Amino acid sequence: MSTEPAVQAGPDVEAGHVTFRFRDPERSLLAVRLYQEIRVPGDRLGLVWTAGVWQLSLDLPEVDRVEYLFELTWADGSTESVTDPANPHRVPGAFGDKSVVELPRYRPPRWLGQPSPPGRRRDVPVRARELAEDIVATVWSPDGVGDTEAVPLLVVHDGPEYDDLAGLTTYLSAGVDAGVLPRLRAALLPPGPRDDRYSANGPYTRALCLAVVPQVMAEVTTTTVFGMGASLGALAMLHAQRQHPGTFGALFLQSGSFFHPRHDAHERRFSQYERVVRSVATVLRSGGHPSPVPTVMTCGTSEENLANNRIMARALAAQGYDVSLREVRDVHSYTAWRDAFDPWLSGLLREMSPVARR
Repeated sequence: MSTEPAVQAGPDVEAGHVTFRFRDPERSLLAVRLYQEIRVPGDRLGLVWTAGVWQLSLDLPEVDRVEYLFELTWADGSTESVTDPANPHRVPGAFGDKSVVELPRYRPPRWLGQPSPPGRRRDVPVRARELAEDIVATVWSPDGVGDTEAVPLLVVHDGPEYDDLAGLTTYLSAGVDAGVLPRLRAALLPPGPRDDRYSANGPYTRALCLAVVPQVMAEVTTTTVFGMGASLGALAMLHAQRQHPGTFGALFLQSGSFFHPRHDAHERRFSQYERVVRSVATVLRSGGHPSPVPTVMTCGTSEENLANNRIMARALAAQGYDVSLREVRDVHSYTAWRDAFDPWLSGLLREMSPVARR
């Protein structure tokens, strides 16, 4: 059933609480629950119907934004998840839009309102013998940067998604245009079958390091190569740097899926759980690495991945990596990753490739 009850008002934020409402004057719904990722216990997520409105008040969580949906149960027992019809604010995600309420401490990135010329894109097809299909890297360059200009290269797992859902090249363009980021390019890599490729997969790792990166570097003149990824994409980027020293000169890893049995047993349903756990354990048990690189990690304070990111950061630091873990008041989402670009990715880019004075 797709018909939604009429609209009333969106969430109210006041006096230390946020209140969610869903209008249902005829009480045509059996139940309404709040879908969220801020780790509110499940027995506290049911809205209560009073005088035509389902309502739920929660203490303000330890985050600066709340992305949410309403899970509706209709009289015939059917269910559906919908955005809040009373809240015009939406954020895109890998699985569709969600409603969002921004809490008093939230501040959007300043670069969102700055000039960001579109730059130039070119596709670089790469024949990867280890895989069943070619990989097409979309190489983005800011305005005025030709293929022969020697600049850094940011290699990005889930690149098209990072661009569409987190505005990655908009951020890069705004920073380059303002002179606060070095002139650089980004190679946006499509995930393909990401659950398999990004789960410490040997053939994919070899294709990335022995085919994709060299082919892109043959097409455009490159200095430092940065590796970037989120969730499983972060795990895959760290795995690649460990397996092929010298490919990446620095890493930017967001909300890495560094599964650890003590904290992530709930992930056992993931098809490649054991392979991920083995890869992570290999890193944690290692006494060192021949080529540690500067590494910046970010993770949300309400994420299930926070504990395993803390463990990984400590292990990498002990192995000689210049690593920092930046904890942000958010969840596992593209908007959260976007909001952490500046200052954390900005700082890493400037550290490795100082901005030329204008």
